[in-house]
Amino acid sequence: MVLYARSLGASATVLGIITGMMPLLVIFQIPAANYIARVGYKKFVYAGWGTRVLFIFVIAIIPVLAFLNNGTRLSLILFLLFIFNLSRGISSAAWLPWISSLVPAQVRGRYLAADQAFIGVASCLAFVIAAACLGDHPRAWQFALIFLISGINGAISLRFLKQIPDVPVPEEIRVSKQPVPWLEMAKFPPFKRLLIMNLGWSAAYGGISAFTVAFLKAQTHMSEATILYVCSVFFLGALVSLWFGMHLDVMGSKPVMVFSSLLWIAIITVWILMAGGVLAISPLLILALQFFMGLGASVFNMANVRLAMVITPQMGRNHFFALYSVVANLSLGLAPVLWGMLIDLFQGINVRSYGILWNRFTLYFLGAGLMFLLTVLLKLRLQEPASKNVEDLVKEMFISSPQRIIARVWTR
Repeated sequence: MVLYARSLGASATVLGIITGMMPLLVIFQIPAANYIARVGYKKFVYAGWGTRVLFIFVIAIIPVLAFLNNGTRLSLILFLLFIFNLSRGISSAAWLPWISSLVPAQVRGRYLAADQAFIGVASCLAFVIAAACLGDHPRAWQFALIFLISGINGAISLRFLKQIPDVPVPEEIRVSKQPVPWLEMAKFPPFKRLLIMNLGWSAAYGGISAFTVAFLKAQTHMSEATILYVCSVFFLGALVSLWFGMHLDVMGSKPVMVFSSLLWIAIITVWILMAGGVLAISPLLILALQFFMGLGASVFNMANVRLAMVITPQMGRNHFFALYSVVANLSLGLAPVLWGMLIDLFQGINVRSYGILWNRFTLYFLGAGLMFLLTVLLKLRLQEPASKNVEDLVKEMFISSPQRIIARVWTR
């Protein structure tokens, strides 16, 4: 979608709006949470996903309407994406409470790791298929084909979604008439610290996927197909995160989240050096960055969701999860819009100082890096029962696990 918008002449601000629209519209989970108990988890998610799939097919028609100019196409795409993401934002209010009720607490780390692995493999395949469809000089019908494939697979997924067993909403939640104490929920100490940390993380991570693509398109003149092939490696990092998932229930979420921020600081440093002309932009380096970006994002996502499951009380869980999702996604949606405006504002800057070329992308990556540094401090303040230290995680990664592997191989 970012590449299609770029082909229509979209600015960085518009790309930020497209990227941020999905998380921004999660705000509708707040009013939607009041209706989950009446409808049920499964019906609520299924209805929203069905509506979302319908609009994918409508989006697939836009690129082939030859009588429309680029500006009109872009406007229609933005409108349809709004409806698409609105249905997602409403229906997703039931997803986390549903999964939390289905998956036992002692294996949630493993479940989330497997979830990230499946998403990673499927997303990698999706990017490869999209790259094959686009080629080097894509035309409108090729973008339409990608959107059509997306709609077909979305329709197939409805069949599998229907096979997931439903979980009855607890009676005390279903019949409760008490007003929701949103402010008191937000002040619950462990939950409050998680919300503040997610604000910092969203400011750092929001826009990374869109603006690294924009940087590659502007600075390397890669074709759309090449960019998609490169970006597909991002999702392979999710496979490595399986190791973290296997240890997440023992180590806890907190040390894994701190590790993810430290990894992202190293990644962003390399992007700064490339944007500043200190490091040459090579295909191998970009592939390595994409892989570790996927690892860092996947590790954080599973640890973040697991921690929310751990510290959220059983009573009022629907509304706790709705508030958690809204705060995290609202900031995640605003971040790319603000970063996009900043990139457009500094478009004319091109100054070399201290051996670094300071331009709009160098400044963006620097700002994101500072925010990742802030998240390290915020994650250290998180409250989690029975959580290990970061040192224990590093010891397990580089000492204990390798020793066990060597011992098994040596015995054989």
